[in-house]
Amino acid sequence: MYAVHPAAVSAELAQFLDLGGYAWKPVATTADVTAGAPPEGWAGAIIRLGGGDPSSGGAGDGSGTDVAWAVARALREHAAATLVVLVLVRGNALDELTMRDELFDDFCLDPFHPRELEARLAHLAAASNGGSTEIIEYGPLRINLDTYEAVVDERPLDLTYMEYELLRFLASQPGRVFTREALLNQVWGYEYYGGARTVDVHVRRLRAKLGEENADLIQTVRSVGYRLGTYRWR
Repeated sequence: MYAVHPAAVSAELAQFLDLGGYAWKPVATTADVTAGAPPEGWAGAIIRLGGGDPSSGGAGDGSGTDVAWAVARALREHAAATLVVLVLVRGNALDELTMRDELFDDFCLDPFHPRELEARLAHLAAASNGGSTEIIEYGPLRINLDTYEAVVDERPLDLTYMEYELLRFLASQPGRVFTREALLNQVWGYEYYGGARTVDVHVRRLRAKLGEENADLIQTVRSVGYRLGTYRWR
């Protein structure tokens, strides 16, 4: 589970975490680091410096930033050594990172792009597991998250970047149905204004590249959207 500071999580960050399948809990103060810790311990943390709404363009008050760093320090002191800390920081506040390397593992500019934030979290998670290669497998499909390669029945797939991202996202949560709007938000990004047809076109191309024998890996749920594979609890 991820600890997320501040407790007043923005709608954009909450949507990113929920749609991405991340288990998370808001952490407001250093006391919450221990009192609110899950039984299995924190897996990671996302610390937004200054709190507030990043779209407002403000730098945030100093006290808010001080609390954020205090929470990061408490996590380092009380959580497992494998815990990873990612900091969200606005471009006009990058100086806040100076001389604090021991308190975080990576940072991402705020407002963030969903694909960049997801990539950074995946990289940190892989590093905390000893740098082992991350593979998503579903039936004949294998996706290497480190090399951005995908194979089906041991046959390499020649995918564009967005085709790969769509396939990876669907395969990371097999059986879960996503609307076209959710896929546009998560895969193409919140600032993308293309219509739902963009998703349909990419699904059609993916099915063609998967081949006739594997095209049904990506299933259409009528009047809803798409999923990869079947529901895992069926």
